[in-house]
Amino acid sequence: MTARVLVVDDFDANVKLLEARLTAEYFEVRTARSGAEALHICARERADVILLDVMMPGMDGFEVCRRLKSEPHTQHIPVIMITALDQPADRVKGLEAGADDFLTKPVDDIALVTRVKNLARLKMLTDEMLMRASTEEQMGFAATMGLRLDQLGRGGRILLVEDRDRSAERIIEALRSEHHVEREADPARALLRLPDGNFDLMIVSLSLDHADGLRLCSQVRSLDRTRHLPIMVIIEPGDDTRLLRSLDMGVNDYIVRPVDANELLARVRTQVKRKRFTDHLRARLEETVEMAVLDPLTALHNRRYMTSHLKTLFEESSQRGKPLSVLLLDIDYFKAVNDSYGHDAGDSVLREFAARVRRNIRGIDLACRLGGEEFVVVMPDTDLAKAYLVGERLRQCIAAAPFYAGERIGTLEVTASVGVAALEFADDTPELILKRADQALYCAKRDGRNRVVADAA
Repeated sequence: MTARVLVVDDFDANVKLLEARLTAEYFEVRTARSGAEALHICARERADVILLDVMMPGMDGFEVCRRLKSEPHTQHIPVIMITALDQPADRVKGLEAGADDFLTKPVDDIALVTRVKNLARLKMLTDEMLMRASTEEQMGFAATMGLRLDQLGRGGRILLVEDRDRSAERIIEALRSEHHVEREADPARALLRLPDGNFDLMIVSLSLDHADGLRLCSQVRSLDRTRHLPIMVIIEPGDDTRLLRSLDMGVNDYIVRPVDANELLARVRTQVKRKRFTDHLRARLEETVEMAVLDPLTALHNRRYMTSHLKTLFEESSQRGKPLSVLLLDIDYFKAVNDSYGHDAGDSVLREFAARVRRNIRGIDLACRLGGEEFVVVMPDTDLAKAYLVGERLRQCIAAAPFYAGERIGTLEVTASVGVAALEFADDTPELILKRADQALYCAKRDGRNRVVADAA
């Protein structure tokens, strides 16, 4: 896979060794000989993963990691810290500084490549979501980048899959201070609980007595609703084969027995905050999609969506020989509402008008605001006669009760004129149908408003 890895170490031999190993796997490698140089590079260049030596003169790796994770534009870059000592205290200190993983010198080749690939995938997923929006404003980019990861790592919902009672009790006790942990001994039941459990992390023992924890991990990764759930596995010392298989299938992290409580807590915190950051990005993207197709005032679809969707519905109706009708609605004397009572009152009328339209059409009908006080309803499987009856029902429900226009103004009488047209001719197009509906609407207004006119072409 193509990814840029920044190797940070003050010892040339270490840098060259890591650079050679990663280059052989087709990674693009950038190097830095100090923490200050690493921060300078990250501020100006793209990095997908950072390999960071702990012991460096001046600014050590812990401080570099803290600074990276405190900056909005670098906090989502995965950091793997490299230490000469395999001590839980060092790992916990690094994880609390924001590190995503640890490697111990001498670095094992398989572990190095597997860890870098895994974290590079996560980084690329994050980058993809950040770049989908066309502008920062559309995505809410500033709010996203201002979101502090270190504020998201507590209060997680965790599902522990462990069939050994004493081991499960120790893990739950270690996490109880910061997270809510639910235990499930049976992987089959765990798989059923995951989709609707709103979990932030699943922890799976690979030493289950009566089941295969790896199979559960594989099943979780294969299901749409659980594909993005972080997974941490608990392994026995020296069980490298199962560990590498788990990492290769997409497991996010692991911890070796006997489980150190502080290291477990720090690793869980890291996974929870990364999950929530990703969820936040995904939610912003969904909002972006809504902003692209919905009118912000009325929450009806906008003109852009109507144009593309009407074309699709028109093609389907033409190919299948099914009817298709369009209603064009315009609020009578709406300019007078704005001029007499102000735009806030006009906005209230528009929102209520949209709500009444939505309540009086079918779920398969498409209601849109074209702009100003003009609305359109596209009705599949509806001929001109039935569409006329729907238009009359809408006209009546609008005129039947006054519209609330705010506390200062109270209520206003509102009516609407409606033009109706349908797919009727072999050479019809969406544009022609809309044009005929507009002509019918013009006739309704010309003949006194508050009426429905069907196209007579």
